[in-house]
Amino acid sequence: QVQLVESGGGLVQAGASLRLSCAASGGTFSIYAMGWFRQAPGREREFVAAVSFRGLTTYSDSVKGRFTISRDNANTTVYLQMTSLKSEDTAVYYCAATPYGMGSTLENAYDYWGQGTQVTVSS
Repeated sequence: QVQLVESGGGLVQAGASLRLSCAASGGTFSIYAMGWFRQAPGREREFVAAVSFRGLTTYSDSVKGRFTISRDNANTTVYLQMTSLKSEDTAVYYCAATPYGMGSTLENAYDYWGQGTQVTVSS
């Protein structure tokens, strides 16, 4: 069983940067594809970014060029570096994991989820 704990959320102004972390435990981190999803109030959860177990990355069009996902297998942590934040990036951000995944954009491809961290961007 894999446990995921997100951190790094907060309240920032538009244009600022923020780095989210997701610490994983209970599994062999290096075999897991890791994804970030987000859910804004009144909206469905949506894909943000993913990194496959081999290190290949995928991004949604809305964050491409502004967000960067990376993984640190030694520290069993995945990061989401967010820059040029916009008010529409306001959401609860969730980390997800699945073994031997290729970095799917689909929620149902992931087996484990964290509790989420709130990101609020004021305009």
